[in-house]
Amino acid sequence: MPKILIVDDDQVMLMITSRIMAKRYEVVCASSGKEAVKLFDSEKPDMVLTDLMMPEMDGYELYRILQEKSIEPVPIMIMTADDRDESESRGFEIGAVDYIRKPFKADVMLRRVENILMNLDKIHGLKQAADTDLMTGLLNKAASQREIGKMCSNHQGVLLMIDLDSFKLVNDIYGHNMGDRILIRFAELIKEIIRTTDLAGRMGGDEFIAFCQNVREETVIIDKTAWLNDKLLASAKEYMGEDMNIPLGTSIGAVFVPNEGTDFLTLCHKADQALYNVKQNGKHGCAFFGSINPEEESAAMKTGISQMRMIFGERNIKAGAYFLSTDDFKTIYRFLCRLVESYEKDVQLMHITIETQNQSNVDKFREILLKTLRRSDCVTQTGGTGFLLMLMEARSKESEIIKERIMANWQKVDISSECSITFETEDII
Repeated sequence: MPKILIVDDDQVMLMITSRIMAKRYEVVCASSGKEAVKLFDSEKPDMVLTDLMMPEMDGYELYRILQEKSIEPVPIMIMTADDRDESESRGFEIGAVDYIRKPFKADVMLRRVENILMNLDKIHGLKQAADTDLMTGLLNKAASQREIGKMCSNHQGVLLMIDLDSFKLVNDIYGHNMGDRILIRFAELIKEIIRTTDLAGRMGGDEFIAFCQNVREETVIIDKTAWLNDKLLASAKEYMGEDMNIPLGTSIGAVFVPNEGTDFLTLCHKADQALYNVKQNGKHGCAFFGSINPEEESAAMKTGISQMRMIFGERNIKAGAYFLSTDDFKTIYRFLCRLVESYEKDVQLMHITIETQNQSNVDKFREILLKTLRRSDCVTQTGGTGFLLMLMEARSKESEIIKERIMANWQKVDISSECSITFETEDII
């Protein structure tokens, strides 16, 4: 059922209009423009009926603010007792879809609102067809540039440039039909890692783009990248056979908005730079523009070791374990193998698997896991529902204590009964 926001400072008219509209639509009411702006954000109405003359914020100003806040144009009908022609003309000039004078007849108001919503459905249908990449169902290049560009201007979050690694080999070895299957599957996976408030598109070939609203933590994108790589490889082996040995995967360049600006083209260039860094360092991972400023790094090399430590050192250190991408975890693992072999250090490797049908349960377990472990321990996520741990200065006895501590903290959570947890440990050597 379509939702309509009704705005009027006259409580009697607000009640009358609400009763008329409630016969066919879901109704939300506001008695001022300021209240309407707040409700618009939370309720996301399909249409707005607003009085023209209101104190503090009139209908014209409300229209301007709502259009700035919305990615898609918002259909607004203006209601007023003002019978001057110039007020009606101005209403249409600013973009109002209709203009009705008070007092109005209920059947006339309902019919005019119904016509507006019917036309809106047709427009949305045509617009969706024009904006959609036919193969993947994501936004096409033009729509991506337009819509994601608007999001970069009006919302905080992270812009992602997403690239398929070694995709050309799929076409060369298995043919273009198989290449199309991989592209379609990859688009489905991208849809799974974004929310309804996010946008994703295909820029062409094997290049994709996405914007995730209100994401401020690098670990969120690291997790999404690891999940994409795991699922993509599993699908590729399903389609092409277990003996498929193409190093298929995804690389992602990310840039935080508005930290690095709000201009779409500038942000794309920065995300491309981060993507290039991934491609030059092994692929199948993600990088963030500005994590280490190149100018700072260059200055550090000239200044000396103390400045280098400040630049390369971890910032905003949090309690709990060190969460890493799979590639970073692999690097530290290899280094610790050398350390253990040369200096007889005690390091335990622990693998934890959580069996559940709910991804939010996995996210909650990870949160508790990181808080339970020490800052010297390292963690990476494997296969979506698995976690690999490196436990420093730990032997079998210590790892058992850690296991008990993890389970004790996990069992304090209500959802723990919905999940099955298994542990496997061995020494690093």
